[in-house]
Amino acid sequence: MPDAQKFSGFPKGCVKFFKDLKKNNSKPWFLDNKDKHISDVLEPSKDFVVAMGEKLRKITPAINADPRVNKSLFRIHRDTRFAHDKSPYKTHLGLWFWEGAGPRMECSGFYFHLAPPTLMLGAGYYVFPKPMLQRYREAVVDKSRGQALDRAIKSVAKAGDYALGGEHYKRVPRGFDPEAKNADLLRYNGLYAGIEMKIPQELYTPDIVEFCYNHFKNMAPLHRWLHGLTK
Repeated sequence: MPDAQKFSGFPKGCVKFFKDLKKNNSKPWFLDNKDKHISDVLEPSKDFVVAMGEKLRKITPAINADPRVNKSLFRIHRDTRFAHDKSPYKTHLGLWFWEGAGPRMECSGFYFHLAPPTLMLGAGYYVFPKPMLQRYREAVVDKSRGQALDRAIKSVAKAGDYALGGEHYKRVPRGFDPEAKNADLLRYNGLYAGIEMKIPQELYTPDIVEFCYNHFKNMAPLHRWLHGLTK
């Protein structure tokens, strides 16, 4: 069973596994190294999810941290049905902590993305589900909610070198004033904050939980505003 107390950091074999997979992205290689995937990637990831979930509940009591594949753990197999790149496996580790009762990818949350040689941490929605997009746009131009969003974005920017992402459309959508306050945010089809860095040494120790928590806490104002759209 996954156990927060067991988590002692990600083994160096986790990073090596993804580096080697990038060079040998094939089913035969993966099957030959399946034991390493389990011992160096899956098992420590499950323990990390439990430990990170316990920590995140200090600021987000209802966070979902479920140490199963297709829950907090993204599956390693790629969906290649409509892709030009037929490589069968993802060469990164993705972990997701979400808040809300709906499907996990229709909720705002916190994201951990290990893609050697970098680690990326983020918070928010990568892409809004369709019902959420109109609700988001109306909130952006609402006086009270728009001001709250502005405060959340400024709070995140003040806390560190976090980039704001999600801009997608070239123009403000029809029915909205392009001169309105926050009008630029109407061109977004998702909204998230993120930071990318070289893999920190903390990854290999239990301190990676506190390391990620500090970044997630800095980005939490944006998550809280976005989660408020579901209420």
